Amino acid sequence: MSSPSTETSRLETVRLWDPLLRIYHWLLAFCVIAAWGLGKFGPDVMTLHFYFGYAVLGLLAFRLVWGFIGPEHARFGNFAYGPFAILRYGVGMFRRRPSYWRGHNPLGGAFVFIILGVLLAQAVTGLFADPEDYINVGPLAEYAGSDGARQALAWHDLLGWWVLGLTALHIAAIGFYRRWKNEDLIRPMLTGVKTVRKEA
Repeated sequence: MSSPSTETSRLETVRLWDPLLRIYHWLLAFCVIAAWGLGKFGPDVMTLHFYFGYAVLGLLAFRLVWGFIGPEHARFGNFAYGPFAILRYGVGMFRRRPSYWRGHNPLGGAFVFIILGVLLAQAVTGLFADPEDYINVGPLAEYAGSDGARQALAWHDLLGWWVLGLTALHIAAIGFYRRWKNEDLIRPMLTGVKTVRKEA
């Protein structure tokens, strides 16, 4: 077992998350929560819900581009792990010590792909949804036909609950890392700075 001084000597503090990625992250969180809340509990005319939905689509478009041209740790290739790497990390994640992972760990990387896919599907179905109230109609509903627009609405509502569940899972994971592994995942996403293991 390594002594604390030996463990510390293997660590370094680096700038990990770039400013644009951090701004995107917090804006997306705000817009998703606002869109969901307005969609479920907002007024009958959900103009603000639509605007926040458009904002989510714009942010997702940015993330897709940034995943290919952004800095190293923002790129999809940096955290696109295979199933065995994800399983191996999952088996060891319950050790009561920080992981000091440089970037997204394998489970976190898989979660990023899942939440991006669900959010994109949820936002796109909203464009084609038609609740048949002649008011809250998606801007592309006329191109889906009556049946297609109803299907889009059903999927849009269902995926909204998926987004809520994934958001709760994300918050629970942050709490688990903070309480069980003594690893703060929020501060690096605020400051961009994280303590990680030194590269060999």
